[in-house]
Amino acid sequence: MELPTMPSMRLDGRRALVTGAGRGLGLACASALAEAGAHVTLVARTGAEVEEAAAAIRARGEQATAVALDVTDLDAVAAFMEASKAHDILVNNAGTNKPGPMAEAKVADFDLVMGLNLRAAYFLSQAFVKRLLAGKRPGSVINMSSQMGLVGAANRTIYCASKHAIEGLTKAMAVELAPAGIRVNSICPTFIETPMTRPFFENAAFREATLSKIKLGRIGSVEDVMGAVVYLASDAASLVTGSAIVVDGGWTAD
Repeated sequence: MELPTMPSMRLDGRRALVTGAGRGLGLACASALAEAGAHVTLVARTGAEVEEAAAAIRARGEQATAVALDVTDLDAVAAFMEASKAHDILVNNAGTNKPGPMAEAKVADFDLVMGLNLRAAYFLSQAFVKRLLAGKRPGSVINMSSQMGLVGAANRTIYCASKHAIEGLTKAMAVELAPAGIRVNSICPTFIETPMTRPFFENAAFREATLSKIKLGRIGSVEDVMGAVVYLASDAASLVTGSAIVVDGGWTAD
């Protein structure tokens, strides 16, 4: 009997671009992709952070480059993408949140969240896709969404709107780009403890309310997302596009 062979999750010879890669989920994604064999370009506004992160990856014997870039500066993004080597994998991870009551939301907060979470992701994806189409090459776009892209929550109207938009963008891109062999998927984590979210969990009531909705009974860690990003980037996910991998401990299951 001839048994099927498990498709490889190795990424040797591929180039990955990860935004918001200086800390938290972005750093974890970059580390995971590098460990799987990819050459990783770590992008963030703070050059010192991504330089340190890239150096740590190289010290481990893997390939990494640091780039200081504000992904909301579309001219700078276009110039960088034009000048850099083509990438095979894009992880749109850069994001932000401005929680608060909907009735008190400010236009500036709306523009900030939408500008980074949606607008920047859209146009960086566009620049990435153009390079793949020009070279007639396949690729993988991975959008860091959220469980809040699937459900609603009080005091999260702007963030939920941005992540629901990312889910729609993911599906539309997947449909349009499938004939070119470009796969587009999202990852939807629950609350993950990162430098951005840690202050929220210092509020005991907020932490208790959050844990009450996570069926597995714990706050997520960045390690919980690392396997998902490698899977979606790899040949093991070669028939997966337009999908959301939900890493939420059961939050959205009921």
